Parts: sequence; structure tokens; C-alpha cells
Amino acid sequence: MSALGFHAKRLNGDNADLMEYAGQVVLVVNTASDCGYTPQYKGLEALYKEFQAQGFSVLGFPCNQFGQQEPGDANDIGAFCEKNYGVSFPMFEKVDVNGDNAHPLFQYLKSHAPGVMGTEMIKWNFTKFLIQRDGSVFKRYAPQTTPLEIREDILQLLKP
Repeated sequence: MSALGFHAKRLNGDNADLMEYAGQVVLVVNTASDCGYTPQYKGLEALYKEFQAQGFSVLGFPCNQFGQQEPGDANDIGAFCEKNYGVSFPMFEKVDVNGDNAHPLFQYLKSHAPGVMGTEMIKWNFTKFLIQRDGSVFKRYAPQTTPLEIREDILQLLKP
């Protein structure tokens, strides 16, 4: 099984097979519109623009499980991201990342890249998972890790 062996709904409601990103380096992020880390959208978009042509993508998954910081619906989320941060990378419908209703992608990511002290639970918005071209999980990053701090790892994985 690969980290990309799942389906998810895009913000517009269309089903997406994440295998369409197979062969790419992918950064999966649980996002929120009203979080102290929300300005990271700017850095995520910058990475996406810089490396997209080399086979890199950012996948944003809004989540309302932390402080109710993503209360809007899909239209609200899309409008917010575009208006405030010019987000052009793929965004998906709001998901749970913890608990019984956690999206299967996040269940997989957490089990293959546990956090500090081996905990699987995601602690806050903007936890990031970097996936290699073969679909394996390379690394998990804490919410406070900025997109710029991940740039070198992305460059390493993009090398032929």
C-alpha cells in the first residue's frame, strides 16, 4: 500500500484518486483558515510554484478538529485560500485527521510517520507529511515547521 492509494473529495466535490500524484514528491498538510499557522499557506504556495514543474505537489486537507479553526464549508474555504493566499495547489474537502472518523489517508500517514515519542495523533493544524515518489512516507513535520524549513528535504527527494 502507498500513501497515495486513497481517494478524497476535492473542494468542488469531485472524487480524486490520489494515485494521480504517483511519481511525484507530495506534501500533505492538514490546514485551517483561522489558525496562528494559517500564514503558512503563503510558503506552501511558494514551494508549489517553485517545484511543481519538477514533479512536486502540495495537497491541502482542511480540518476543524483543532479549536474549531476551520468552521466554513467548501466554498468558504476555497474563497478564503484564493483571496488571501492565492492558493493554486489542490485543496480537498474538510476531513477529520484523528479519531474514529479520521480520513484513511491520515490514518495511513500517522501510522507510517509517528510524531514525537511515537504518538500517532496529530496535535494541531498544519502538520505536514512529505511523501516520496514511490509513495512511501519520508517524514512528518510539526505544525511550527515552516514550509521554507522543508525546502531542502523536497530538493533532496526531487533529485533524479
